[in-house]
Amino acid sequence: MTAVHESVLDAIGGTPLFRLARLGAGIAAPVYAKAEFLSIGGSVKDRAALSMVLAAERDGLLAPGGTIIEATSGNTGIGLAIVGRRRGYRVIAGVSDKAAPEKSDILRAYGAEVVPATTSVPREDPRHLFNVVRRLAEEIPGAWLANQYDNPANPDAHVRTTGPEIWEQTGGRVTHFVAGVGTGGTVTGTGGYLKQASGGGVCVVGADPESSSYGGGDGSPWFVESIGHFLHPGTVEDRWPQAYRSEVVDSFERIPDRESLLTARRLAREEGILAGPSSGTAVAAALRVARRLGPQDLVVVLLPDSGRSYLSKVHSDAWMREWGFLEEGATLRPLLDTAGPLVAVEAGATTGEAVEALRAVPGGVAPVVLARAARPFGVSATEVVGSVSREVLVAALADGGAKSGDPLGALLGPALPAVGVGQSAAEARAALGRSQPGVLVLVDGRVAGVLPRAALV
Repeated sequence: MTAVHESVLDAIGGTPLFRLARLGAGIAAPVYAKAEFLSIGGSVKDRAALSMVLAAERDGLLAPGGTIIEATSGNTGIGLAIVGRRRGYRVIAGVSDKAAPEKSDILRAYGAEVVPATTSVPREDPRHLFNVVRRLAEEIPGAWLANQYDNPANPDAHVRTTGPEIWEQTGGRVTHFVAGVGTGGTVTGTGGYLKQASGGGVCVVGADPESSSYGGGDGSPWFVESIGHFLHPGTVEDRWPQAYRSEVVDSFERIPDRESLLTARRLAREEGILAGPSSGTAVAAALRVARRLGPQDLVVVLLPDSGRSYLSKVHSDAWMREWGFLEEGATLRPLLDTAGPLVAVEAGATTGEAVEALRAVPGGVAPVVLARAARPFGVSATEVVGSVSREVLVAALADGGAKSGDPLGALLGPALPAVGVGQSAAEARAALGRSQPGVLVLVDGRVAGVLPRAALV
């Protein structure tokens, strides 16, 4: 019989499991996906949103006519908008500048007010998203900051709902639970419940972007939304969410962005499941885990949200090519293989240090210096803050316009235009325009090399 509910809030959770028969073909251990995108708001965050609002009302933190405020990459804000508007509250969502634009459109459709803010600055910077929403909460009478990262009602939602659902749906047969780690609420609550219910028998695996610091990466940017832990090089204190309990996670599978994004696309095209990029990360991790297991095991992987929120990103061929994640047909790969090496220096470097970095390159052919902290995983396209040619540096030192110890920043010009390795030479020439000396070529969102104008024209 089809369920009948008194309100949409009663339809939060209760999501089905689907066996990933095609992606799991040839793997002895069955892999089942927990379809959180079928929740009323399209994501697993509906559960946490309802739990946090009810707890705030119970504790007297949220009174009738009050305002709900939260920092979000989109999904938690959407859940809070559904719950909050249904219960008569004003909702303000501070949205990360890295979030897919569809999420802000969805928030506005539900009646939330959207305040965009950056997460690409140090945590202590007043412009940072978290600081922006905290100021709003302090300034607006009757405001309540949900603070999903440190709110115990976040993981508690999964102790009460997600974990028990999985245990019941699998008849207690689940042996491995795989989920991405963002705030940590889902993996902590669900994983903790499953460990308790199984007497410690369930293994909990965190699916993490390769560069995320949760799993041991350098904290540099990645291109899968809503999971992982980013660490800006200028951040003074690296705080992990209190909703995340690291002891619940037995191990991590670190998944490169390309593998995550292509797996999300495979979910849609092979399994008929239109899910977001973090679902791709989780499924890629679950398949790795399952390949090491046998038929007596059973893997459950949680799919956090719907791919409908990412039609302009992971499910767009054009976006995938522009950021260097998709290579089909005529591409820049042959030209990139002959390009000179990239020289990257930190944004705070001196002019002399930049010149020395260029001289250290074999053959001295590097045409451009990129400025931002150089990380072990390479220079993310999102961290490039400018460029400067060898000629400009040498001329400035020769004519006295700059000294060796002067900050490089004064000589930096705009960053070069960027093209993905999956784009064509014609597209790269169009990006050059009439005046640019070259283009940055991106592979998996990171700068793999610089193609000078002469190589393209």
